[in-house]
Amino acid sequence: MKSHETFTLIEEITRLDGTKYMEISDMVQNGRAELAVERKLIKQVRILQLNIAHTPHVQAYEDYVNENYTMPDEDFTTFQEWKRTPEMEKEVAAILHENHIG
Repeated sequence: MKSHETFTLIEEITRLDGTKYMEISDMVQNGRAELAVERKLIKQVRILQLNIAHTPHVQAYEDYVNENYTMPDEDFTTFQEWKRTPEMEKEVAAILHENHIG
């Protein structure tokens, strides 16, 4: 079953190799990332901004993620990073710009 997430926040995720990336997410996905930290699947996650506006850019990225990814069960053993198309990279960059991050 595909996800039906409504994105409300921006978080920074630190991979095990120390590299970081920004993700547009929601509290449930953030909780999964926190579990991933506890399970040593990623190094760190931190929320950069809560309650982001639901702009057309957020809607476009949300639609992409909901169509292409599913919410992991709580017993996951790997952390799935959402791979972005070049078009979705532009949407995320626009979201970060709208929220004065980056």
